[in-house]
Amino acid sequence: MSHSDFIPRRFVLAEFASAEALLEGTKSMREKGFKRLDTHTPYPVHGIEEALGLGRPKIPTIVLCGAIFGMCLAYSMMFYMNHVDWPINVAGRPTHAPPAFVPITFELAVLLGGCSSFFGVMALMRLPKPYHPVFQSERFCERASIDGFFMSLELDASGDAQAAQDAARSLGANHVEFIEEVER
Repeated sequence: MSHSDFIPRRFVLAEFASAEALLEGTKSMREKGFKRLDTHTPYPVHGIEEALGLGRPKIPTIVLCGAIFGMCLAYSMMFYMNHVDWPINVAGRPTHAPPAFVPITFELAVLLGGCSSFFGVMALMRLPKPYHPVFQSERFCERASIDGFFMSLELDASGDAQAAQDAARSLGANHVEFIEEVER
């Protein structure tokens, strides 16, 4: 990316006094039509997903798909090797014996379910992401992981920063600041 292609992202960062105030502020901001919201809290806050409008989590579906893929892969691999590719007649036993396939099928389902969980979280959260423009705020860096309850609102190109700041102040935010991303 050349310097001329850089388009700075703009944010309004609002700090609330408590988790309850942040929750109510986030709900109200969404009701006012602001959609690109995110919250930053020192601990998980119950109900913040609904306030942000995140919907149903995708991780269980990703893990289920990974586990089913692992089961199918393990079973088909053992079936092919024992029944098609190299069938060995041992005392007249059948070459396709499903109970013998259960341990490996289970283990590969667990392994691929766990791996899909890890990589699914990384992909959904767009990790690793060592930088976010809200890190430019000293107040955010000092308090976000200790006792601060922050809401960030990303503005689009036509977004009115002053209107967003006024809306956050009207909802009881203690501190509101405008952040524009700098080129790194």
